[in-house]
Amino acid sequence: MQPRFGGGFMSMYVTLFMCLCCLYGTNLSQATPKGKWELLIKDAGVSAMHMILLPSNKVIIFDRTDFGPSNISLANGACRFDQNELALKKDCWAHSVEYDIIANKVRPLTLLTDTWCSSGGLNANGDLIQTGGYNDGSLVVRRFINGCSNRKAPCDWQEAPNQLAVSRWYASNQILPDNRFIIVGGRRQFNYEFFPKHGGLNQPLVHPLDFLAHTSDKVENNLYPFLHLSTDGNLFIFANAKSVLLDYHRNVIVRTYPDMPGGEAHNYPSSGSSVMLPIFATNDFQFVDVLICGGASPMANIQANNDNFIEASRRCGRLRITEEHPTWIMQTMPMPRVMGDMILLPTSDVLIINGAQRGSAGWGAARDPAFSPVLYDPYHNHFDVLEASKTARLYHSSAILLPSGKVLVAGGNTHINYDFSDPLFPTETSMEAFSPPYLNHSFSCFRPKITLLMTGDGSVRYGARFTLQFDVDTFVDSIALQVNMMSTPFATHSFSMNQRMIRLKYSHFKRLSYTKYQLLVEAPPTPIIAPPGYYLLYVVHSTIPSSGSWIRMHQGVQTPYI
Repeated sequence: MQPRFGGGFMSMYVTLFMCLCCLYGTNLSQATPKGKWELLIKDAGVSAMHMILLPSNKVIIFDRTDFGPSNISLANGACRFDQNELALKKDCWAHSVEYDIIANKVRPLTLLTDTWCSSGGLNANGDLIQTGGYNDGSLVVRRFINGCSNRKAPCDWQEAPNQLAVSRWYASNQILPDNRFIIVGGRRQFNYEFFPKHGGLNQPLVHPLDFLAHTSDKVENNLYPFLHLSTDGNLFIFANAKSVLLDYHRNVIVRTYPDMPGGEAHNYPSSGSSVMLPIFATNDFQFVDVLICGGASPMANIQANNDNFIEASRRCGRLRITEEHPTWIMQTMPMPRVMGDMILLPTSDVLIINGAQRGSAGWGAARDPAFSPVLYDPYHNHFDVLEASKTARLYHSSAILLPSGKVLVAGGNTHINYDFSDPLFPTETSMEAFSPPYLNHSFSCFRPKITLLMTGDGSVRYGARFTLQFDVDTFVDSIALQVNMMSTPFATHSFSMNQRMIRLKYSHFKRLSYTKYQLLVEAPPTPIIAPPGYYLLYVVHSTIPSSGSWIRMHQGVQTPYI
């Protein structure tokens, strides 16, 4: 029988091994680390409703244009003028910033149309393709070009009106193997479309999806549906408590899954979160598990508007969507959570962070912030409560993984505009980094450092092999070694769109010197397994990851290896 997963951080044998080797010169509190918080920027100027990491090591952060004044001005005294704007017709404030993770600085960017509750993802070039929003932004497609800010004239948002067939507000995106995006749902949109458009004039622009109509209720708990590209090329869609598998080539639902037990809702505004757990080359990517955690009663939002804040869901459900007769495996989290973000870590563990313990998403609709992150080990089905933050991250907060292995956490605004005087939950424009336990200095002797990737220009052809060299300050047993590649998702409203982790095969393991090792790594076989574009590659040794190195998956010529 194939194991579901391999190598969670809390594995007992690894912990004992680390205690023997890394406790020298440390105290007991360092032996069982719970992570560490650090303030990066006290005021980034913008609350991070949406956030994504580009391969240029810049993070694009934005909220919406109709909040009124933000906390940062546009550059060089610039202003935008928009008669359709619902807040300021003359607006000299930025509603987006670019964060340089190396320099730890932000610079203001200019949005021309409203991005409120929109969606996006990276294309094969590493450009941010950002879709929809509200009011004058609901049909807009925006682009932020990867790497252009390294030029003499830093770039800004590019916006193209009327690129979407229908308004997309609270929709979800998934990058496809052919470099198109499928855009699913949105408020009062029981359908999906593609961008860019392919095919002739006879191809429909919008495809109906009755599943979304059937899962909608009086509070629309099916907004921001969870999307995951399965390894058979079909699209898994989860809304409310129901899920289906869509063959988007033929526009046909090919499977209907059992309802997630518990009677709770898990999409906006009863916002839980979802990840597709890591997929493995060692089992030929046959097994795909989806994990959904948190959420709330379907009536939680209505009750919160009557000042009754119902306890959020404590449940996690796991479904192997590739099984012939799948059933949900239910587990209980250490605490209830709504509006939590779920982040795949390089170790295969899942970090559950941000959110609240009562209420729902929406303006002022939550109480009791969930200050403590939780680490879930999917191999041993174990939860561990980590170091608590001191900052409430409720509605409109977000979190993403950085190349260093830290998690960038930002945002939080429970108000219709910016309000820094609210005694409960003022608008939050600070940015923090959370260091998971694997970054504790006690484990530095196990931490690999990638020193060479023989991929030519950083690009890797599907099915190709490439040489990887790394240093580590202790003896390496190949059994305790993993090579994992991770996408960089678009995070908003508790769902990280396009989040994906792939465990790769390797061979020709060699020890080149006392600290230097070499592997021959086999890239994913097809764009169905890893859609084209940029990924962070990590070497994980005894559950301690290296920093990530960028690679780009493409269909081109064989890259060299030694």
